[in-house]
Amino acid sequence: MFNSVFLQELSIKIKELIKSSPASDLERNIHALIQGALTKMELISREEYDVQTEVLKHTREKLNALEKKLESLEDLLQKSHK
Repeated sequence: MFNSVFLQELSIKIKELIKSSPASDLERNIHALIQGALTKMELISREEYDVQTEVLKHTREKLNALEKKLESLEDLLQKSHK
C-alpha cells in the first residue's frame, strides 16, 4: 500500500513534469489566443454594462418627462388659439 508521503512526492514530480512539458506551453498559447480574440471583440466589463444601463434608464426617464411637458405645452397652445 502507498503511503501519503510517497503520493505527495509523486504528485509534486508529476506537476513539475507538466510545467516543463509542451502541454504547459500549449495551454499558455491557447490562453493567449483566446484572450486576443476576446480583446478584438471589444467586449465590455459587467461594471461598464451596468453603468451604461443606468445612464440609459435616466435618459429614458428624462425623455418621458420631456414628452409629457411637450404634450402639455401643445395642449395649452391649442387651447389658446381657440
